Amino acid sequence: MAWALLFLAGLFEVAWAIGLKYTEGFTRPWPTAGTVAAMIASVTLLALAVRTLPIGTAYAVWTGIGAAGTVALGILLFSEPATALRLVFVAMIVCGIAGLKIVTPS
Repeated sequence: MAWALLFLAGLFEVAWAIGLKYTEGFTRPWPTAGTVAAMIASVTLLALAVRTLPIGTAYAVWTGIGAAGTVALGILLFSEPATALRLVFVAMIVCGIAGLKIVTPS
């Protein structure tokens, strides 16, 4: 259950990171409200996950999901570059997440 909460927390991290782009510096009320709600959800779910999971592992996985997901959506939504090296380094983040999942009990 903790891993599911952590994965969901990571997805909310992606949501708030992408949401920041739509807030236009927190000047648009609805995107700002959605972004703040995603921030709260993300941190709350992370806090629940670390009741069981080691904080170092959980934080690394949380930020990894956020980073990889935000890069992927940046490419899809904002036409950010999808160079081979960029994709290799994102793949390395994903491998790191998978590796931490494999070696962490619970």
